[in-house]
Order: sequence, then C-alpha cells, then structure tokens
Amino acid sequence: MADLPIHTIVFEILTRVPAKDVGRSKSVCKQWYALLSTKDFVRIHCSRSLVSSNQRVLLIDDLTCSVRPIIFQSNDYGPSSIVTFPFHHQNNDVSILSHLNGLLCVCLNHTYELLLWNPTTTAFKRLSTPDSHGFYINNLDAVGLYVDADDDYKVLHIKRRSGVLGVHLYSREVDSWRNIPFITRQEYLSPHFNWSAGTFCGGTLYFTVCECWLGGTNRVICFDVNSEQFKEISFPPVPSTGMVQGVLVNVKNELHMFASTGMFEMTIDLWTLQGDYWIKVLSCPPIPPISLSLWCDITHYVTNGNWFVMTKLGKLFTIEMDMKPFECFYPVTWFRGFKGAVFVETIVSPSI
Repeated sequence: MADLPIHTIVFEILTRVPAKDVGRSKSVCKQWYALLSTKDFVRIHCSRSLVSSNQRVLLIDDLTCSVRPIIFQSNDYGPSSIVTFPFHHQNNDVSILSHLNGLLCVCLNHTYELLLWNPTTTAFKRLSTPDSHGFYINNLDAVGLYVDADDDYKVLHIKRRSGVLGVHLYSREVDSWRNIPFITRQEYLSPHFNWSAGTFCGGTLYFTVCECWLGGTNRVICFDVNSEQFKEISFPPVPSTGMVQGVLVNVKNELHMFASTGMFEMTIDLWTLQGDYWIKVLSCPPIPPISLSLWCDITHYVTNGNWFVMTKLGKLFTIEMDMKPFECFYPVTWFRGFKGAVFVETIVSPSI
C-alpha cells in the first residue's frame, strides 16, 4: 500500500464509501472534486454500491415522501427520512415507472412529464421537449431504463396514440430523443393489451404484453440494447382460463418471472428464462389463495430466503422458500398502501 500513489489510494477508498459521504467529500478540495466527478469513479462506485445494505425503500403518500432502510433480520423497514421533491409537483402526484443504479424514471401526473431523478443526490433531469417527446400517459405507455456498453443511460419510451405505436429513445449522453422502428405485431398498439415497465437484464429490455381478458394473448417483448432490435418470445406455459399477470425481475443478471393466474383466486409460480424458453423454478407453496379483488404485486426477495407477496391493500403473505437467498430487491407500484420503489443509493447523475 505504501508504494501506491496517493491518487490511487484515495480512489480505492472513496469508491467504497456510501453515496452521501462521496457528496460531502467533494468539498474537501478541488482535486477530490475533480476525481469524484470522473466517469470512471462514478462507474466503479456504482458497481460497488449494488449491495443489499445500500438498498432503500422510497414511499410516497398524499402528504409525504420518505426513504427508509431495509432491516433484513426482521424483514421490515427502518426509521424514515423525509425527502423533499426537488421539482414542482401537485400533492405528491409522482409515479415511479422504472429504476436502475440509483436513478428513478418518474412521471409528474399533472403534466405527464418524464424525469430522471436520483433521490440520494437530489439531482434530476426533465426529459420532456417542445416537440412532444418525454410525455407519458398511464395505461397507454411503457418505459424502460437501461445503460449501454458505453455507460450511456437511456430511456426507451413506447407510446400508443390514436392507433399509432411509436418508440422513442432518450440518451443521457446527447440529451435528445430519436425514433426506433417497432417491428413486432401492430396489434399490440391496442389498449386491450397491457404493457409492463421494462426490466433490464443481460443487455436486453424485457416487457410483458398481456391481453386484458380471459384467455387472451400473453407475450414477452425483448429489446436488444446493442442492435436496437425488437423480438418476441413466448410467455411461460401458464393456464389461460383466468386472468394472467407476469412480473419480471432481474435476479443476479438472470431474468425471472412471477406468473399470477386465476379467476377468483390467484396462484403464483416462479419461472426463469434460459435462452428463449421459460423453466419453472417454483410452484406456488400452499398459502391462502389471493382474491382477485386484492390483485397483488410481488414485492421482493430478502436475504433469508423469504418471498413476500404484497397486495395493494397492504395484506401480506410470507412464503418460506427452500432456495439459496437471492439478496435482490426490485421496485413495485405499491408498498402497504404507499406508492414507492426500492432503489440503491448511488451518485449516478441523471444528466451529463
């Protein structure tokens, strides 16, 4: 260690400290500010921050927005810290659409504007433009956030407007939008199909596309972030006699899906994608059936191997799993009656 340059020692130490401490360290001197602002530092600090202890839960209700740590021993949340939105809003009308490496892609519901926001550093970037890019309509649009091989964070925005399906790509590096050709079936532009948010895994963004009636078509749309080409793959072979919902999650860079099926009572199976085919990992253990009126979101895995099923009304099912712990969380829309997301504290900036 004594033979290493002081620059290298500082770099190695500070890429391992919490994101908020990095922000404070920038004020030490000009040299540190320059070092901690480089792309290499941000990239390596981010890669070292993607651990369970840095995960936080962001919760939004009509009055407050708060961030809480996750207590793995008790599978609960720790004390909350109030967060002030750095952008104008009305009555906390902020929807969280996607997240990646500490960045949240959010929508301001009163203006339909898309933003990138880092709640740890409070920095944000508006993505809306005068030529109508960057405006999101709930139940019609879908959004996916990813980072490419050049470390450029991008937002893929799928829009359905008046019978036309458009796909637009925002680049943080060049701060602009451009069109992307959509080459799968045009019938997916119908409002009868429900698009999920995009899940980034292994160089591909994945969306579930589910038809909103019994026995409808269910597919997975894949967007290769390198070739910028779309393709379709099949849905897991689940019964089509009831309602179907697929929730995608990246677990240690492997794509998994929680497939919920049923009519009046729901069951849930866990599948993993191998190539273009789904392999069942787990059939739903014997738990109380979930009523369709309490349509659920799968909240997260925790390090002790428990699997939590959270309904929109806050009812909780805990399933003890006989599997190696995943140590992975991911965002959903609701947490015990709150809007929110799970994110990792990083210093990744929403703008260059």
